[in-house]
This record gives sequence, structure tokens and C-alpha cells, in this order.
Amino acid sequence: MSAVDAPPVTSGTILRFLRVSLHVGFAVLLGVGMVRLILEPDGGAGRYFYLALSLLLAATYLVGTVAEKRFSAGALKRNPRRYAVVWLALITVMWAVLMFGTVEFSWLVFPLFFLHLHLLPRWAGITMVLLMTAGVVFAQWHASGAAYPPIAVIVGPVFGMGFSVATSKAYRLLYQEGENQRQAADELRRTRAELAATQHESGVLAERARLAREIHDTLAQGFSSIILVSRAARRSLASGDLESTEESLAMVEATAAENLAEARNFVRGLSSPALSEASLVESLSRLCAKTQREAAARGGKLRCSFRLDGEPIDLPQPYKVTLLRAAQASLANVWLHAKADSAVVSLAFLGSEVTLDVFDDGRGFEPERLADTVAGRADGSGFGLRSLRERVVAQGGTLTIESAPDEGTVVAIRLPLEAGVSAGTGNVDG
Repeated sequence: MSAVDAPPVTSGTILRFLRVSLHVGFAVLLGVGMVRLILEPDGGAGRYFYLALSLLLAATYLVGTVAEKRFSAGALKRNPRRYAVVWLALITVMWAVLMFGTVEFSWLVFPLFFLHLHLLPRWAGITMVLLMTAGVVFAQWHASGAAYPPIAVIVGPVFGMGFSVATSKAYRLLYQEGENQRQAADELRRTRAELAATQHESGVLAERARLAREIHDTLAQGFSSIILVSRAARRSLASGDLESTEESLAMVEATAAENLAEARNFVRGLSSPALSEASLVESLSRLCAKTQREAAARGGKLRCSFRLDGEPIDLPQPYKVTLLRAAQASLANVWLHAKADSAVVSLAFLGSEVTLDVFDDGRGFEPERLADTVAGRADGSGFGLRSLRERVVAQGGTLTIESAPDEGTVVAIRLPLEAGVSAGTGNVDG
């Protein structure tokens, strides 16, 4: 494996290496002391006691380290850290007995330094390190038989103590850095999870808004037309006008068929069936004729006409859908609310933009009430203008509504055309 393919070295990796080195060092120093105790020629019967104590020290140390390892791996539920001080006191007492029995075990003090500095509070750890260093100096001085402690007896343990304190400090810093990295990683995972949830929720809301626009501008308008024409058919039937009744039923059948086609295309995610069968100009012209027929079937006198200005060009499909849906929603508002006698749908190609204007001579309304209309009503109606505005804004266009009481209403839509689209002479939309 090359250096590039090698896994990155983290603080956790360094900490595991230091812990393993500590345990291995303790085992090696304890093993050396036991071997030298066995090989000592005049050890006497006391050597068996110290050997047994050495084995007990090894077993106690092993139990503590294995318990800590299993807890870190999740295999042990109860945290052994609560017994760490008791465990540390047992191995320290056993080591002290071994050291004063035979000085060969005094070098075990170095791994014990790290344990005390890591497991105990800082002041307690340093205090114990000082006491153990003094104990090692005293034990080695007593074993040397000199009147005064030799320099090497003092320098060795003191130097080892200083090195252990410095190394323990570095270990603590690495440990804190590892904890900070772990907490940062946990926070990053939580943030990513929250971000994913937020994005999912935003996607759901956006899709819900899209579905609401499509349903309102297609199925809901068609069902509303079916209900009104059906009521007109019932009135005609009650009055004995079978010809008007037949015309109304034919209109209901045609509208229901269109709604069914819209629903099927809606499920498949396609555009309006009207646009797949005819151009935008033809679709708008047919829409005006259909609106006039529906008004007549309900007993109204609405005259709806279509006007084209400029040379038609091929528009992007989202533009076609937006303009057709805008005309459908605007004309639906005309025959539902405006009580108008005439309506004009005007489509204009002006080079840099395409415009759609829907004018009616109905009763109009106060522009100040427009905000309430756009916000929708509690029963779910009043969604048309908000849906229309969202469609137009999504295509980078503008929607303007001008109205006044008894002066009619004008719905004006402007969609910008790119240079390549405005100059194109490909498939002509008209």
C-alpha cells in the first residue's frame, strides 16, 4: 500500500497506539522483574510469595484493561470507570510491596505514572507521582547499601517522572482533541440529517404546491364547469326544453372527457392534452369557443373572442403550459365571478417577450382586496390568482392585474424571450 492509499492518522489512532504501548510496557517490565526474581540465587522462600503477588498483580491489571476495552467496544454495559480508583489503588499497593521486597520491580513505576496521571484528578495524580518517585529513590538507595543516595538513583526516577508528566500532558491534549473531533463529527452528522430532513420537507412542500396548481387549473376548473352546466341541464329539463338539455349534457360529457385526459396526463407527468393535439394559438382559440358554449349552456350571454398579434413563434413547453393555464384560470374567474358580457384573450409576440392579456367587462373589484384573494380562502377556493402568480414567476415573468368596480378586469402576463427563441423560425406555434 502506497503512502497515498494509507489510511489517515487521527488522534484516535495515536491514542490507541499509546495505550497499547503502555500495557505492553507494563507487561514487559513485570515479566523482567519476575524472571530476575526467579534467577536470583539467594532468593529464599520469600521469592514464591513475590512471584504469587506478581501473578496476582498481572491478573488484576489484565482484568481492568480488558473491562475498559470491552466497554469501549460496547460489549460491556456497566462502565468500569467507576471502579478505576479502587483498581488503581490495588495495583499500586501490590507494586509497592513488590518493590520493597525486591528492587527489580521498581521500574514498573513508569507505566504506573501514566495511569495515575490519567485516572486521577491532576493534583492527586501529581501528588501520587511525587510519592512514588520518592519511594523508588528510597528503595533503590536502600538496596545499594550506600550511606547517601547515589546520583544515578536520584536522576533516573526524577527524569522518568518529568518525562511521564510531559507525556501524560500530551496524551490529555490528544484525548481532548479526539473528544472534540468526535463531538464535531456527531454535530456534523446531526446537521446533515437535519439538512436532509429540511430538503426533503422543502421538496414535499414544493411538490405539494405544484400538485395544487395543476389540480386547481385543470381538474378543479373542469369539475366546477360540470357542476354548473349540470344545474343548467336540470333547469332545462324541468322546463321541458329538451334541446337545451341535450346541449348541456353534451357539454358535460365533453368536459368530463377533457378532465379524464387531463388526469391521465397529470399522472404520467405530461403537459396538457390540448397542447399535444394543437398549437398554443389553436388551444387558446378553442378555449374561448368552449368558454362561450359553456356560458350559453348555463343561460349566460358571455361572448369570448381570441386575438393574435404578431407572428407566432415556437415557445418552450413550460411557456405554453403557463400561458394556457393562465387563460384557463382567468376565463374561469370571468364566468364564475365577473358576470361579464364579453371577454377577450389576446396573445402577442413582441420580439423580446410574449404577452397574454385577458380582458372582461364585468363588475371588477377593488385592487386592495387582491391580497386576500391571492391568500386563498378557508374552503380552499380563491387559489387561482396565487397559482397563476407562482406559475408566471417560476418562468421569470410578471403578472399584473388591473381592475376597478364596474369597470372590468385586465390580467396581463409578460414572459421574457431569449434572443435565440425570439428570432427562431423553427416549428411555428400558430
